[in-house]
Amino acid sequence: MVAPKKGKNASAQSKPGRSLALILIAIVALTGGMFASGHTTPRLGIDLAGGTSITLRAVPEAGQESAINKTNMDTAVEIMNRRVNGLGVSEAEVQTQGDRNIIVNIPKGTNSKEAREQVGTTAKLYFRPVLATELSGANATGSPSPSETGGASDKATDKATDKATEKATDGDKATDGDKPSSGTPSDPASASATTQGRAASDALKADPSPSAKSSDGASPSPSASASGDDATAKLQQQYAALDCTDANARAKAGKGAKPGDSTVACGQNAQGQWQKYILGPAAVDGTEVDKADAVYNTQTAAGWTVTMKFTDKGSKKFADITGQLAQKQSPQNQFAIVLDNEVVSDPYVSQELTGGNAEISGSFDQEEAQSLANMLSYGALPLTFKEDSVTTVTAALGGEQLHAGLIAGAIGLALVVLYLLFYYRGLSFIAVCSLLVSAGLTYVIMALLGPTIGFALNLPAVCGAIVAIGITADSFIVYFERVRDEIREGRTLRPAVERAWPRARRTILVSDFVSFLAAAVLFIVTVGKVQGFAFTLGLTTLLDVVVVFLFTKPLLTLMARRKFFAGGHKWSGLDPKALGAKPPLRRTRRPSRPAAGPVDPKEA
Repeated sequence: MVAPKKGKNASAQSKPGRSLALILIAIVALTGGMFASGHTTPRLGIDLAGGTSITLRAVPEAGQESAINKTNMDTAVEIMNRRVNGLGVSEAEVQTQGDRNIIVNIPKGTNSKEAREQVGTTAKLYFRPVLATELSGANATGSPSPSETGGASDKATDKATDKATEKATDGDKATDGDKPSSGTPSDPASASATTQGRAASDALKADPSPSAKSSDGASPSPSASASGDDATAKLQQQYAALDCTDANARAKAGKGAKPGDSTVACGQNAQGQWQKYILGPAAVDGTEVDKADAVYNTQTAAGWTVTMKFTDKGSKKFADITGQLAQKQSPQNQFAIVLDNEVVSDPYVSQELTGGNAEISGSFDQEEAQSLANMLSYGALPLTFKEDSVTTVTAALGGEQLHAGLIAGAIGLALVVLYLLFYYRGLSFIAVCSLLVSAGLTYVIMALLGPTIGFALNLPAVCGAIVAIGITADSFIVYFERVRDEIREGRTLRPAVERAWPRARRTILVSDFVSFLAAAVLFIVTVGKVQGFAFTLGLTTLLDVVVVFLFTKPLLTLMARRKFFAGGHKWSGLDPKALGAKPPLRRTRRPSRPAAGPVDPKEA
């Protein structure tokens, strides 16, 4: 007797429990992660959970009506989409409507307020030198004069300043990166209107007035002196009267100021207090920031920082302005990052920063660093937009559609199960178990993808999950039919299960590859809700491969050892007689004939 060969296939056949244990561990780990994260249900899209819909209208600047074109509108859509979505699939929709409107749909469950602020900051981004700053409004009680302390933008301790200075000497870095103010003044003292006005006047004398200094830094002509004095006085009055705690005053601060003008602006510090600023002409345009990233610095105690990379043109401008600021005292050694006439950060420098790279460091957490990096990267829109309307979208209609879709999916699933019961009988147990495992994995992964990459389940995504039922069932049918074909050839169940697997495996992989490729192409070339369908279809296709390899095949291998299936019970779905199996092929010997010789006459 020849012993059967033992190889990799034989080893795999004899230990299907390993595969089942592996997928069980994966299910338990994913489910534990879902409960640990506190997100036990998938995040719903705007059509299912409701949300906020914002309509933005492009407003041309004076003499630039032609700027509102398809190219600039598409660029604005891309920038806004990056702002509200970041990386991944989060189902916030940004799309054009007509030739000058952009519709932004922000689903409930996301930070709609923050997303709205990101979309609403539609003005251009500028880097402006700080001339003076102080706490504003009610916050200003007991605040120092800008000339005495440099305003609230100064660091709270010398240690913070020393650390920032050390970082600047290591390379091209903008020292300190606290928000418009990283700390409160270290030596509060009351500041009367007189001292405030004198400080603002001194700052403007140190840095010429809007009219007295052009945007390229050219010296003013003598004829401009009178108008320059008037502009300086007007700016002083605006600064003295500015109350940044008043929303209307903040909205009007700096309105109409050109990039080459000095202006006033407001900003909020880390303690939530409002500050007011006098800012010089724009030194660097936001379009000259090539890239900005939030990075956690593990080499120093700086924590989260924001790195910037400038274009060639921006590098030269940034080197010039930092070189000038490094020679001044606080707060005139600071530059303000101004977006939509609001100061979002005001770091200071201690040396000229060349090379086109800079780093803003300070008391950032991850969210704050990422927000500033997004503003720097995507803050410069090619157009100015006005918020026309903000409406709340209810989920009533989407809920009805979801209810109808789930009923349709349940009916479809029930029909699939009935077909499996009628045609495959006992094998339907394996198919139904595999469908349940696939559904469980899909649900848990969708719940985890919500907080991790921002995935939101919308109606098209539900459709993708329903379509996946057919894809998964098709894989089971391919394998079952291959096994039945082997039985029809006269083989017993256990060898039939193993011989059918290689051919079924190839067919399943090819089929799933085509489905996944179609989903990937659809995800890349489409936008909005259709991406949800493509994403779900691709995800469930990958899970189909996992379930078939790690659950369906090992389970069938185990079931083939049971008498109910191995014996070909008529309700097993593997009855050789019902399948029309051929009789087993056996070699038989024919009886030997007697040797030829003379014939007996009597027998004849």
